Amino acid sequence: MNQSLIDVFVEGAKKGLHINLTSMLPNLVMAFVLIQFLKITGVLTLLSKVFAPFMGIFGLPGEGIMVLFSAWLSMGGGVGAAASLFADGTLDARHISILIPAIFLMGAQAQYMGRCLGTANIPSKFYPPLLLISIVNALLAMLVMRFLA
Repeated sequence: MNQSLIDVFVEGAKKGLHINLTSMLPNLVMAFVLIQFLKITGVLTLLSKVFAPFMGIFGLPGEGIMVLFSAWLSMGGGVGAAASLFADGTLDARHISILIPAIFLMGAQAQYMGRCLGTANIPSKFYPPLLLISIVNALLAMLVMRFLA
């Protein structure tokens, strides 16, 4: 049966909305809630102080570590954490520019470890180097972006 262009478009829009509501939105909300929880409890301030020297290498405030932690769990979470910290003025546009490549290079490793490596029957002894490669790439990208942004 031939579908009209409008029918194809509407069907694609429905699928896109479903993906957004069931996959992306929960991760973004989780990140916003996590950042707010850490702010209220004072843990964000503590983590900021602890990681400030390390994040300073990349020209970022210590709070930027939360974007990396969140991104490691979920790409959407990393974006949500960055958006939350941007909205309250903790991060600026330059900081976000530095963090974006890291979000994509190491994003969602916790999720993909089981989904991809486990499904492909990769021996677990290879997990650490595979994960480390992505993290090193993310750190190198942030260093490059520090000087480009």
